[in-house]
Amino acid sequence: MLSERIKQLRTDRNITQVELAKNLSVSKQAVSNWENDNIQPSIDMLVKISEYFSVSTDYLLGLDNKKYLEISGLSDLKIAHIQQIINDMRQ
Repeated sequence: MLSERIKQLRTDRNITQVELAKNLSVSKQAVSNWENDNIQPSIDMLVKISEYFSVSTDYLLGLDNKKYLEISGLSDLKIAHIQQIINDMRQ
């Protein structure tokens, strides 16, 4: 599940393994190994991956299917607008 989640998050954002590796300060081979389920990222790296993609570690591990948006620093009005857009898209 972890390997699939990492790959899906990466491809959904249209970034390469090389780009993800650079952003996480690891080798492209490390990302490839995670996505092919050859090795697991360390706990510290799991946290970095979750922060990079703005998801919980539980989501990465398949324990939670909720997705979150990082809205820190936005005004209440902007947050309300984003919530309205989400509500409209669900209809």
